[in-house]
Amino acid sequence: MACCPKSVISEIVKAKGAIKSVYFVACGGSYAGLHPGKYFLESESKELKVDHYTANEFCHATPKALGADSIVITQSSSGNTPETVKAAEIAQKAGAASIVITNKPESPLAQNGDYVLVPEKGSTANSGQAYSLKLAVEILNQTEGYENYDEMYNGFDRIDKIVGNATQFIAPRAEKWAKMYKDEKLIYTMGSGSAHSVAYSFAICLLMEMQWVNSSAIHSGEYFHGPFEITDRETPFIVFMSEGRTRPLDQRALDFLKQYAEKLMIVDVKELGINTIDDKVVEFFNPLLLVHAIRVFAQKLSEERKHPLTVRRYMWKLEY
Repeated sequence: MACCPKSVISEIVKAKGAIKSVYFVACGGSYAGLHPGKYFLESESKELKVDHYTANEFCHATPKALGADSIVITQSSSGNTPETVKAAEIAQKAGAASIVITNKPESPLAQNGDYVLVPEKGSTANSGQAYSLKLAVEILNQTEGYENYDEMYNGFDRIDKIVGNATQFIAPRAEKWAKMYKDEKLIYTMGSGSAHSVAYSFAICLLMEMQWVNSSAIHSGEYFHGPFEITDRETPFIVFMSEGRTRPLDQRALDFLKQYAEKLMIVDVKELGINTIDDKVVEFFNPLLLVHAIRVFAQKLSEERKHPLTVRRYMWKLEY
């Protein structure tokens, strides 16, 4: 069985020939973790049908295009998420190539994978999120060709050092933010492009799930089409500033927020050192950096609230 993204896709392309569709399927944080691959492939491919499903929807509203010329990429850290396990099973039964990303190679999800990738602990470049992106890069390069292939892998070579420096740099700011925001009942998150998935995962996983703080992720491009009406001096926002093509969306929203909001935290990848990655591909690395930044913010918030990130009210405790 192939053990790295490049060899996995090489085997699939050799066995199947033409690939027409690629589906990224998962739940919660893993769903967000697959977004970098989806965003890249949707942006750069001229021919492939690409989609991103929450697993239970994929199971109940399975796309008719799913078949032998499809690749389905699923992810679950535990490998036990029932909806994702079922999705991978559906993929196999349809004749699609089933690629599983999980920390548990003997898990139920892995049993439904033709190929199983196990992330490396402590490595951003070989995390589940990075595997999603690497798989997308390989799919594109091996089916259509990709002119910035070398620049992408140079970015993967650099990302661990960038993340290490960034998390140290941002820790004091995160601690200050946590002290100010610890009693808030609602915190909005905002981002665009490849970073929107980070705003999403911060809202639904780290704030709602792990801290029981109400939240919603707002796409920077949608802010002026409804959400900006709730902006005031008392409503907290955290804005993830991307590098790349969608940064103007973030900047436009930020300019407005600076006028009418006071409880505002800005996390800018430019400040965090992402520009050591080539400009032609840097936008695709926004989430790989930001996902570590939000973990620092969440950890500091949990300490101030005296509410550990591992505490749950319902999850893993009830039937649901």
